[in-house]
Amino acid sequence: MESLMRPMDPAFPIDRQIAIDAFAIVLINLFTLDKADEQAFLDAWQADAAFMKRQPGFISTQMHRAIGESPAYLNYAVWESTADFRAAFSHPEFRAKLSAYPSSAVASPHLFQKVAVPGICVA
Repeated sequence: MESLMRPMDPAFPIDRQIAIDAFAIVLINLFTLDKADEQAFLDAWQADAAFMKRQPGFISTQMHRAIGESPAYLNYAVWESTADFRAAFSHPEFRAKLSAYPSSAVASPHLFQKVAVPGICVA
């Protein structure tokens, strides 16, 4: 899947993001794929998620499917820190699992932190 990663922000891809030490981060990952590959994609993602769930600093994850006919998926995962995510993301066992994704799957991962917006959001 490494060749099938398309950064949300090409000027600041995931490899640059994970080098920054931050806490309370959220990974947002938008996946696009061929409709025929949905089950293979979900199987591969489930195996990844099971691995990530066992890693230090992992808090939670959730997968969402686009409404209607679009075979697009959005995953978010909450981590204690970029250091924890970096260790899991670069782990050889996780990297080996990427080959299980269907060739049509394209991932667009990006890391985020909560922002305080007065009267609306608490950081």
